[in-house]
Amino acid sequence: MKDKKIAFIGAGNMAAALIKGLIQDGHPAENITASDPDRDKLNLIGEQTGIGVNSDNSAAIADADVVVIAVKPQVIEAVASGISTAVAERQPLVISIAAGIPTSHLQQWLGETTAIVRSMPNTPAMLQAGATGLFAAANVNDEQHSLAESIMRAVGLTIWVEQESLIDAVTAVSGSGPAYFFLFMEHMIRAAKVLGLPEESAHLLTLQTALGASRMALESDDNPATLRTMVTSPGGTTEQAINTFETGGLEQLVMDAMRAARDRSVELSSQIQD
Repeated sequence: MKDKKIAFIGAGNMAAALIKGLIQDGHPAENITASDPDRDKLNLIGEQTGIGVNSDNSAAIADADVVVIAVKPQVIEAVASGISTAVAERQPLVISIAAGIPTSHLQQWLGETTAIVRSMPNTPAMLQAGATGLFAAANVNDEQHSLAESIMRAVGLTIWVEQESLIDAVTAVSGSGPAYFFLFMEHMIRAAKVLGLPEESAHLLTLQTALGASRMALESDDNPATLRTMVTSPGGTTEQAINTFETGGLEQLVMDAMRAARDRSVELSSQIQD
């Protein structure tokens, strides 16, 4: 994998996170190129990582084995159409991280034979702690499948879905998910202050507790429900808090919120496609 040449079309935050993750994972900087119309952004990522930079998209992918399209959905049709000739000549694997753009549209713009993987990373990828959902078009071969996974795994965990429509569910869970936890932390900090704790203490205790709980859930063989039961003593303080959450309808509220996020993802995808 480390001998593969990777070109990034777009050099924004997510592209920069992937590039840095790949380099930390041992991928040679000389095998990575980025292009972007913003020359200052290109110069910065070039100075930070030592990769090649080019303001010409087609030139950037001329010898690429993998092309990562990391531009906003609103401009992806123009960008994809602009590199279609170069893609047809080189036939690289194309990985798109543009939200809401189906593989059928990408193949329409890039060429029907183009091997495309659609991905939905989330913002913790910028700390190499991301969670990414992946969907492969039918013509993606086993080697390309593994290659796409290796690239996205450089910034965190990867999960494949068998149906492209499930990318909308991935968006509801991990794409939007960090904000759910930030909101819960925000309310815990506010409540802790009302209970009398200084702001700094409330902040640190809440964030460290969130980190510790997440690590326990990731590293334990037990599922979150079992872990919750283990720390909930009958008649104790935790049980009182849990009962209050449940009485308040937390389970249904979470379900409604995630359905709303999923439905909005579907709606936005339809608007972009139209």
